[in-house]
Amino acid sequence: MAMHRESWAFVFGLLGNIISFGVFLAPLPTFYQIFKKKSTEGYQSLPYVVALFSAMLWIYYAFVKREAALLLITINTFGIVVESIYLTIFLVYAPRKPRLTTIKLLLLLNVFGFGAMLLSTLYLSKGAKRLAIIGWICLVFNISVFAAPLFIIRRVIKTRSVEYMPFTLSMFLTINAVMWFFYGLLLRDYYVALPNTLGFLFGIIQMVMYLMYRNATPVALDEPVKAQEANGHIVGAVKMGTIEPNHAGGGLGGVGKV
Repeated sequence: MAMHRESWAFVFGLLGNIISFGVFLAPLPTFYQIFKKKSTEGYQSLPYVVALFSAMLWIYYAFVKREAALLLITINTFGIVVESIYLTIFLVYAPRKPRLTTIKLLLLLNVFGFGAMLLSTLYLSKGAKRLAIIGWICLVFNISVFAAPLFIIRRVIKTRSVEYMPFTLSMFLTINAVMWFFYGLLLRDYYVALPNTLGFLFGIIQMVMYLMYRNATPVALDEPVKAQEANGHIVGAVKMGTIEPNHAGGGLGGVGKV
């Protein structure tokens, strides 16, 4: 029975890897344009810094867990490589101020923040307690990321426009969350499963909202858009008053992606 459950977990984890690969690669058109135009054109680096941090958290969790962690390692290793490439391109072509902001974010979150967490868990805890602490950190961080689409949902209601919430992306993110939820559930790894219940819930809400407002007459708003979408390792890029919700840190449920 245990082998049967682990086999199904592998199937769901493999499907989660495949979908998450696609989600991680979703910003490629954006960065191709940045490379082609030699300019970041107002895009922000925060979504990619967050996605890199999330992948770093989950790969650390996977290495500490060891047991049945291969699929977490594969997708989040890929995520770290891809996000690092995105951020390198951004740093090369960004103006001085956004470049300095990005460097500060990377130092604060990915160097000092991750480093402090790494050292504290290595030297102040061990065994099952260490794994639980890292798991809770991953869980809480990804819940906060999954909750970010609430901004998009609110804007769709106010503008009666689904311009910033493409149905196909929402559908794939929902499927991705389902894959990682069952992966975590079958392995009884609730640090993976629980955040993806929110990913599934918000994905369903977004698809329902799309169907409700796809033929509605848009309402213009004076306020600029100043936030990005993050969906469980799914993070949208912000560009001067428009949202491009095309980035998902698809690791562990992209973790995230989980």
